[in-house]
Amino acid sequence: MSLEVIYITRHGFRSNWLVDPSTGSYTASIPSPTGIPADPELTAHGVDQAKELGAHLLTVEPPIDAVYSSPYYRCLQTITPFVALKQENLNRLQTKDVDAKADAVTIRPEHGLCEWYGAAPFEHPTPASTDVLKPMFPHIDDTYRSRVYPARNGETIAQLHDRVAAGVQAIIEQCDAQGHRAVVLCSHAASIIALGRVLTGEMPESIDAEDFRAFTCGLSMYRRKLPSSSAKIPVPAGRIRPPTSSSGYGGSWLTMEPTGPIVDTKSWRNGRGVGGGWVCELNSDCNFLSGGEERGWRFSGDESFSAAEQSSQADAGVALGVVVEGKVKPDKVSPHRAAGHHRL
Repeated sequence: MSLEVIYITRHGFRSNWLVDPSTGSYTASIPSPTGIPADPELTAHGVDQAKELGAHLLTVEPPIDAVYSSPYYRCLQTITPFVALKQENLNRLQTKDVDAKADAVTIRPEHGLCEWYGAAPFEHPTPASTDVLKPMFPHIDDTYRSRVYPARNGETIAQLHDRVAAGVQAIIEQCDAQGHRAVVLCSHAASIIALGRVLTGEMPESIDAEDFRAFTCGLSMYRRKLPSSSAKIPVPAGRIRPPTSSSGYGGSWLTMEPTGPIVDTKSWRNGRGVGGGWVCELNSDCNFLSGGEERGWRFSGDESFSAAEQSSQADAGVALGVVVEGKVKPDKVSPHRAAGHHRL
């Protein structure tokens, strides 16, 4: 069986962080559980969103067979309620077909789905290691190894799309090999927009077009055009660097390099898409969320932090993009909504 459907969701409302573009120093007013300023947890409202998302994901058709997530805390925290509910259902049913469903109750931490920071003259933060994350998220698969890692000095918008294309291609190939019919990916706004473009092969003329949407905990759905297609992105052309870290950043794993594209950038364009191409059937749907469409995002066209910038602090979440406000449901606001003002 080949992969037929990819569900994609964005993390819920999160706490905020700042970066000094002149030094590359990241700070946060609320300490992160992992100790990394750019790795905040969800706000109380974000936790409510994640619970609503988890309950909704149990109802989707076809049902989810495997779970992949950016290793950042906010994404793992967002997808965990679904995995926990799935585990409860599995335990209650006491099904004999445990192996076939086991992948849906583990979270594969995929670095190809990581946050986009933009190109910079300094090194950006990386997620915590699985050794740190495992006690916080017992469902995480600490044996999983990513094939793609973002460059430490960030990426241009074009490089982001190529990194995401390589990452999702690896996910598709793995799911095809393991016979999964449907998978869910939890990621970040910029990466989610890029995912929509590389899956459908539809790249807008203007990079800041609002084509694929990314509201907090919104759910997108992509159906494969040719389930049996063997179309693949060419083997990445990025450099393999000598092992320097077990984390994969600068280690023996394939890493995005700022000196050139990691994949053939024409391979998924012009409607071709990765893995044979996909059709978007849901575009950040939020009908199941009490608050509706909240805190969307789109590219602004900017793609780098300049060391010459005069501002001493920049909101790292919005510095390279534009916040998009959607259709909220004021009559059904979460009781924690007011606490989530730092919520990109």
